[in-house]
Order: sequence, then structure tokens, then C-alpha cells
Amino acid sequence: MHPNKNPRRSLQYGLLAPVLALACTAALAQRQPEVRAEQVASGLQNPWAVAFLPEGRFLVTEKAGRMRVVGADGKLGAPLAGLPAIAAGGQGGLLDVVTDSGFAGNRTVYFCFSEPEVGGSANSTAVARAQLSADGARLEGTKVIFSQRPKVTSSAHFGCRIVEARDGTLFVTLGDRFGRKDDAQKLDNHLGKVVRIQKDGMVPRDNPFVSRAGALPEIWSYGHRNGQGAALAPDGRFWMHEHGPQGGDEINVPQAGKNHGWPVITYGENYGGGRIGDGLTAKEGMAQPLHYWVPSIAPSGMVFLTSDRYGAAWKGNLFVGSLKFGYLDRIELKDGKVVAEHKLLEEGRARIRDVRQGPDGWLYVLTDEADGKLLRLRPR
Repeated sequence: MHPNKNPRRSLQYGLLAPVLALACTAALAQRQPEVRAEQVASGLQNPWAVAFLPEGRFLVTEKAGRMRVVGADGKLGAPLAGLPAIAAGGQGGLLDVVTDSGFAGNRTVYFCFSEPEVGGSANSTAVARAQLSADGARLEGTKVIFSQRPKVTSSAHFGCRIVEARDGTLFVTLGDRFGRKDDAQKLDNHLGKVVRIQKDGMVPRDNPFVSRAGALPEIWSYGHRNGQGAALAPDGRFWMHEHGPQGGDEINVPQAGKNHGWPVITYGENYGGGRIGDGLTAKEGMAQPLHYWVPSIAPSGMVFLTSDRYGAAWKGNLFVGSLKFGYLDRIELKDGKVVAEHKLLEEGRARIRDVRQGPDGWLYVLTDEADGKLLRLRPR
């Protein structure tokens, strides 16, 4: 027998081995997996949003005013015909796109864009509905189902993300158009609001301001600045994030009729310094953000991971892209609160515009570059 080998100790280890193995397995399951960005497609000009089509294909918008199908092999299709006139410039252009929950049967997509004023220089965010043709070459029956009022001469703060709720209604985030921030507190306009509409653009009867005189009935919540990320949580609640000014980007969970405070309360300041308004961060009757960032990360894109692809540690986490710092923020939540953040894809330092979970359970990311890329996150 080896002089250092103790039979009794070996027996004890043998009895403990299954317990230790289970403990190690649990620890590994909770460890953050290492991921790499696998390129799916490149050559996209400032892509803004990605949606998923059958057979592993993708539907991608480019801010300049193009929508195209990307094949499972990464090949870019020609720009689709059938888009409306788009006021592309500054932060405006062709923005979000989502497929209908019944896409397999109706081939319906919804998209938002900067809608130009007929015969004028003003514009606003609009939402359109269309059917993708069977050959994937064009949009058919395109119809604008919502137009933000009023139209404003501005190239900034359009929003815009679209989320289909479990009841089939659509939530749409709308920016304050930058120079009209005070209108975010008024209910006679759509600036700085979340609106909730039916799929045909009609107003749901249970919207909070349907019966209030002087209020636009599409409004769901108000006091927002510029929401460029939104998602349904696993429990079905609508979440969004929005750009603050200099500091004060926020995550919010808008509820019917809630006032989120902009520009009366904010954790940010004017560009170049100096308080906004009275410099308040809280006021009675105005909702506090669930989370905020100082300094700003310039968030864009938002998704909850519901798949098991990355192990137990990531399931249920929130993922948000950063335009300013060029990383993907993995956000751990507990009891509806942010408890930890982890920076992913920092080595690329590319502006991340959108993040979605695909039907295959993997996370997909769009980079906002002249040579924009569609990336898939895979374990190393």
C-alpha cells in the first residue's frame, strides 16, 4: 500500500463522490458560459432590427430605408419592394420590424419608420402593416395603421420598437422628437409616449385615456424620452428602456396611465452639464425607473432569454445592446430588480443596435455600422 493512502479516507471519499459531483455540476450550471460571436451575415448598411422567418431566414431593416431577407446561409436578398415613402436622415429612417404571431398563416409583418409630411419638411414615427410575398421579394398590401401626432421638423428621437402583447395588441414606443420634450407630459399628442393599438390600428377599448377629454386614446403611458428597446417579460408584462439625456438611461415597466416623469424628473443632465428643469429625480405621481445608467450606455434592443441554450445562469436574464460602449449587457434580475450586469462582446466594440432570441433559442445581435453584421452568440 502506498504510504500516503488511507483506506478509510478512500472509502469516505467514495461515499461523498456522488454528492461532490452533483455540487460541482450545479456550480458549473450557474457559471457564466463563455460565448463567441458567430457571423451570420455582413454587408448590411446600418441595420436597425431583425425578425425571424421560416427555414432559418431573417428579415432585416436598414435605416437608410431598405428591408431585405437574409438567407440561412447569410446571403443578402435584394431590397424588398412595397415600402412607403421614408424620411431617412439623422436618427430617422426604417426602424423596427416584427412578424405577427400568426405569421405562418398570414405572412404579416409590422414595421415602423420616419414618415414624411406630404408637401412639407416635418415628419413623425409611423407604423405600417404588410404581407411578405410568398417569394420573399416584396411587401404586399402595405398600409399605415398609426401615425404619431403632431409631425415635427426634427431628425431625432423617433423611438421606435414594436411589441405584440399576449392579447394581440401592439405596444409602440415613441420618442419626444428632442426639441419637444415638454410635450411628453401632455396627453394631447403622441410625443414621448408608449401607445397601444390593435393590429388594424384601432384603439383598444380598455386603453387608460379612452374616455378622457383632450387626451389621445392610443396613449398607454407617458413621460418617456426616446425608447429604442422593448420586450415582453416571461410573465407577459411589457418592459422598455429609453435614452436619457447626458446620463439617466432607464429601464421601465410601463403600466396603463403611468407617468414616467420626463422631463420633470431624470437622473441625467443637459448635454455639456447643468440640470434639466428643477433638477428633480423624484416627484409624487411620477414613476421611478426600475433601473438607470449613469453614465449613459445609449441602450438599443432588448430581449428576455427564455431558452436553455446557455444554461441555467442565463435563462430569464435581460439582454440590452449598448451603442455608446459597444457591448451586450447581460442583466441578472431577482424579484423584478436588477442585481448584476455583465458585459459581453466587448472585444468587438461595435455599436449594438438590436438583440433578439431566435426560434432556435440562440441570441442574435445586429451591429449598427456601415458594414453592419448579423451575429449569433454561441458557446466557445
